Amino acid sequence: MAAMDGRDGLKDLMDNYQRRDFLKMATGAVLSLPLSGCRSFRQRFGSDRPRPNIVFIMTDDHDRDALSCYGSRVNATPNLDRLAKEGMRFEHCLCTNSICAPSRAVVLTGKYSHINGKIDNGRDGFDGSQQTFPKLLQTAGYQTAMIGKWHLRSEPTGFDYWNILPGQGKYHDPDMIEMGQRKKHSGYVTDLITDFSINWLKNRNSEKPFCLMYQHKAPHRNWQPDDKHADMYKHTDIPIPDTFDDDYSTRSDAARQQAMTIEEHLRVPADTKVKPPEGLTGKELKKWKYQRYMEDYLACVASVDDNVGRFLDYLDESGLSENTIVFYTSDQGFYLGTHGWFDKRFMYEESLHMPLLVRYPGRVRAGSVNDDLVSNLDFASTFLELAGAKTPDDIQGESLIPLLRGKTPKTWRTSFYYHYYEYPGPHSVKRHYGVRTERYKLIHFYYDSDAWELYDLKKDPDELNNLYDNHEYAEVIADLKMELKRLRKHYGDSDALTKKILNESLTQRKKALEKKQRLQTK
Repeated sequence: MAAMDGRDGLKDLMDNYQRRDFLKMATGAVLSLPLSGCRSFRQRFGSDRPRPNIVFIMTDDHDRDALSCYGSRVNATPNLDRLAKEGMRFEHCLCTNSICAPSRAVVLTGKYSHINGKIDNGRDGFDGSQQTFPKLLQTAGYQTAMIGKWHLRSEPTGFDYWNILPGQGKYHDPDMIEMGQRKKHSGYVTDLITDFSINWLKNRNSEKPFCLMYQHKAPHRNWQPDDKHADMYKHTDIPIPDTFDDDYSTRSDAARQQAMTIEEHLRVPADTKVKPPEGLTGKELKKWKYQRYMEDYLACVASVDDNVGRFLDYLDESGLSENTIVFYTSDQGFYLGTHGWFDKRFMYEESLHMPLLVRYPGRVRAGSVNDDLVSNLDFASTFLELAGAKTPDDIQGESLIPLLRGKTPKTWRTSFYYHYYEYPGPHSVKRHYGVRTERYKLIHFYYDSDAWELYDLKKDPDELNNLYDNHEYAEVIADLKMELKRLRKHYGDSDALTKKILNESLTQRKKALEKKQRLQTK
């Protein structure tokens, strides 16, 4: 029965896309856009308001399991929950490539990593000369600002104002680069980024609508809470996740050969004041490290929650809330001890999912929940439609506006494509790509192996049982492989392109290393 359920769903999906292919040929429309995408913002939301201001709040490595509006067992986030209570919570916002810089590049461009050129966190910077949604918003008459964590090894383009952390930035007394000028600031980074964002709002041109990208460093490691929250969880026994001792017995070698376990790979910083008790080893040391990790991680989240609350209060006090749409997300999910891990990268549910909360008073129903498959790929299209700007044909995402109105188009995606590249690299997660539908996930690990994993998310939401060798799922696997092939073609990805991109990246890095060595010998 499981096989038939999956087969029928995928047949409907294929029939749906065949209809869209026909319409594309007949009208010249872009397949990746919803058929209702030609409708304007005013048609969707009504013409009684000016174009909305847009606030995009992004944190780094904030997993949904550390948001109480997503059912957290470990912490409370009352200010972030306010966005969910007053707007919409998305249950399935998925990341195209679960790592910091590539996710940010996808947000800016509305295009997959193999198209925008930022495939990993490596030395190659983001190509700021390419089309981005901030540039298109400027053309549409919006003021644009980028404040906080940029992390793209380049100077921001398309922004009237920017003030960013260099690289990862520091938690305490950070340097920031304001319009090309580097300056050291006293204070805690989460507070400072909020201060600078509010100050920009106070001093902007009030005659024009704005788009503000307000982006935090937290809760990226190494986790350093501020004084206010440092002891917040010190006396809390943080629950251990059910999959904490996952042995990866049914998975491929990729899960066993990674380097991101709490037990073996999470180091206790040398400068920390708290050391593990003498003689603590094995499982007990693993639990101790998890507790310490979560104490600091959650304390960093608490500071974000406080500051988002402060920012929302300013929108209320200044009268901006009524016509400002606020998005809250993270650049990807994170492993909070699930499967015994920290970090992200894998296509498994924890790191594939991003939190997404959207509030737009009077236009997005308060307390609503959406279950569709959405993505960071969709943000650019959404912002452009909100601004009343035309979405270029080469943008691959779809506008979330109909979903925010509570009306899922019949043509909305029912499958999602993922591709991770950064190997060899930190944490040793092997390159892989895959497809996720509402019920199933098929993953292909292709570096130095040809390994596949299949999960029935309805029966096995924790992805503990790889079903790829289960003959009962043979038809499901065949259909998923067909859909994966279609998605790769649809989004312009291929094995040949992957090889070309990786070779070009390797050549660029060799040249950079040779240049550095020449300079050192002079």
